[in-house]
Amino acid sequence: MLRKIGRLFTIKTRWEAWLVIYAIALGAVERGRHYLDIYPGSMGWMLALACTGVVFIAGAKLLDSVRPADPALTVGPYAAAQRRRAPIGRNRPTLRRHRPFEASRISRHKD
Repeated sequence: MLRKIGRLFTIKTRWEAWLVIYAIALGAVERGRHYLDIYPGSMGWMLALACTGVVFIAGAKLLDSVRPADPALTVGPYAAAQRRRAPIGRNRPTLRRHRPFEASRISRHKD
């Protein structure tokens, strides 16, 4: 029975996450208004901005924790091409240090 009740409080879709973010935003704005009444001046504004800033952090965490049902990469019949990284050891230019007293390659060749 407790498991069934617990499932009611689980955020499963992005729609539910957006509703929770909206509720958090309403509460944060209301708390910010109270801070402006209690602390007039710049201290009240700083606390109000901190309250609304928390909504961005919590909203990002909520949206990251809920994945979309159909990812955009696997819509078609074929899987999306993955980008391959170049091997680390090969096909990369090496850094050649300049030695000021060494003759250049061009000046070494005698015609």
